[in-house]
Amino acid sequence: MEKKNFVIGQSGGPSAAINATLAGALSEAKKAGQVGTVYGAFHGIEGVLAKNLIDLTDFRDFEKLAATPAMALGSCRKRLPDDLTDPVYPEIEARLREINAGWFLYTGGNDSMDTVKKLADYFSHQKALHPENDYPIVYGLPKTVDNDLPGCDHTPGYGSAARYLAVTVREIIRDTAIYALNSVTVIEVMGRDAGWLTLAAGLSRFLGEGKPDIIALPETPFDEEAFLEQIRRLHKTTRSVIAIVSEGIRDESGAYVGMGSKSGVTDPFGHAYLSGVGKYLEMLVRREIGCKVRSIELSLMQRCSAHLASGADLRESFAVGAYGAREALSGVSGRMAVILREEGPDGGYRPAYGSVDISLSAGQDRLVPPAFRDVYDPEAQQAIVRYLLPLIQGEPPRFYGPDGLPDYVDWLKLEGAQV
Repeated sequence: MEKKNFVIGQSGGPSAAINATLAGALSEAKKAGQVGTVYGAFHGIEGVLAKNLIDLTDFRDFEKLAATPAMALGSCRKRLPDDLTDPVYPEIEARLREINAGWFLYTGGNDSMDTVKKLADYFSHQKALHPENDYPIVYGLPKTVDNDLPGCDHTPGYGSAARYLAVTVREIIRDTAIYALNSVTVIEVMGRDAGWLTLAAGLSRFLGEGKPDIIALPETPFDEEAFLEQIRRLHKTTRSVIAIVSEGIRDESGAYVGMGSKSGVTDPFGHAYLSGVGKYLEMLVRREIGCKVRSIELSLMQRCSAHLASGADLRESFAVGAYGAREALSGVSGRMAVILREEGPDGGYRPAYGSVDISLSAGQDRLVPPAFRDVYDPEAQQAIVRYLLPLIQGEPPRFYGPDGLPDYVDWLKLEGAQV
């Protein structure tokens, strides 16, 4: 009997660790005796529809792939219809049949898992109608720097983004402390609905260093007048005020702060692009307080800075990719692999791996829990430190070319070489 083939794609926003998850899944597929050809789909489900695939059967450089930031196979933000009778579903089925796909794995965040759920539901329905036919296993592999996928203790990519933020904010704190004049620095951090990255940016304070002075999560209503009064009060005892704000902070009514400064543009899943709150607060402070003020939007650096990647994050990302591939190859469909937290033999942190039904994570958000939200409370700070520190430890392998610059895997150069 002809062996079925293994297909994997990436979707959503990139990270410094998503390729480590891809490497883990590829390495496991190659070990499996039942797999024929291993295909990568350029630009996720769009690559499946366009038959824009690359043959990865002979690829072996997993360590360099794991150390490569962003997405070696490219990404997309295509939203599949809610109506499973839409013609796109039989079209996807036909494309997968053409390449004799037995497994389709998809790596991404909340919206990517929505794609996994819809495809798994479609093939399950088709199987009920036509039990004599074989249909591909569909399986999700987690990824999001936002750390907001339900079912996970933490997500691949979060530890590296958290480390970048913790280090960068610690450096900014020192940079802004050198002048003998009052100043405010507003640092805008990613996070539409969940403040996990904002917590990471506040790590220096939670470790007892006193700064950053203000930490604003999207889970807690933001009051502009209280923000200004807090700055005035802080300036009585410190010259340099550092404020960390999530891009998704909202006022008491639920409206995004500085909504007038947003572009109004939304992605295919209906999410607004939110950058700009840092600049809005900068102008607010300049107008109402009048001191030296600047805003810093760390933007893409939070998710692409492989030079500050967490070794723990890359190891766990590889392992969860391998775990998910093993489960899919054993015949499990409609689930997502997850990283869990166990207590090790020494009483410390130890990662574990499992899976959850895809419906738990598809289009759902995991917010910062109430126990972490009072960021000025010592007990909450200690709990945040216990949660965060194990995730940002260790140095991953790094590869450099003769020019002294990082050397990465770059499959996108081959895009369009259809198979």
